[in-house]
Amino acid sequence: MSRARAKVVVRLIREVLIEHWDPIGVMSDPDWPRDEYDSYIGGVYRCLAQGESAEAIARHLCFIEETTMGFRPLPEVLLPVALRLKAIDVSLSSEA
Repeated sequence: MSRARAKVVVRLIREVLIEHWDPIGVMSDPDWPRDEYDSYIGGVYRCLAQGESAEAIARHLCFIEETTMGFRPLPEVLLPVALRLKAIDVSLSSEA
């Protein structure tokens, strides 16, 4: 993947995590750092690149919330977020 394409994919994943996931509810504060969830982008990217299902991605997000934030979310609640993530084209082609 080209560096430029990688930046686009990272930006798109970040946008979904900020705008549609935000489990700690801080992204409505414009002064909060936009990189709050950046440490999770790599894992989400790996799920997407491996062709994981939306359900598997929702479980991945649940795992993050449980192990790092102490929440007990249900995968079906995170399915809409996972579907948005699945819509991101992580192919190597920059035309995608």
